[in-house]
Amino acid sequence: MAQANVYDRLKELGIELPTAGAPAAAYVMSAQAGNTVYLSGHIAKKDGKPWVGKLGDTLSTGEGKVAARSIAIDLLATLHAHVGDLNRVTRIVKLMSLVNSTLTFTEQHLVTNGASELVADVFGERGKHARSAFGVAQIPLGACVEIEMIAEVQ
Repeated sequence: MAQANVYDRLKELGIELPTAGAPAAAYVMSAQAGNTVYLSGHIAKKDGKPWVGKLGDTLSTGEGKVAARSIAIDLLATLHAHVGDLNRVTRIVKLMSLVNSTLTFTEQHLVTNGASELVADVFGERGKHARSAFGVAQIPLGACVEIEMIAEVQ
């Protein structure tokens, strides 16, 4: 069975990929070894600025889920910039999510679903991935969520 065109799917979802971001420190946004592409952690942004907040204090699980979804879109923009054509992606292998949260907040997995669900919506079977979601005391610039991605390409 033919795979759906990723860009058609993005259009159906009303998503326009932004320009890929630039690194904020001494690293690159993506690196490739063989057919595996590693994307650096991307922080949540709102109105072009870091989306600051702490889950379980200043942000709800629902807001965190929206933030994670927005990161997934930024990750796809970086992946597109790296590979040139998202249809070359054969598998999203793994997402790793850091959620800026209080000691008592335990819904990091639900926050991270915002990214996981979007990736699966865009890539179908190729978007089903392994995942880790952690609660952390702080994220650079006070961002509420940071997510990195590993993808396999042809």
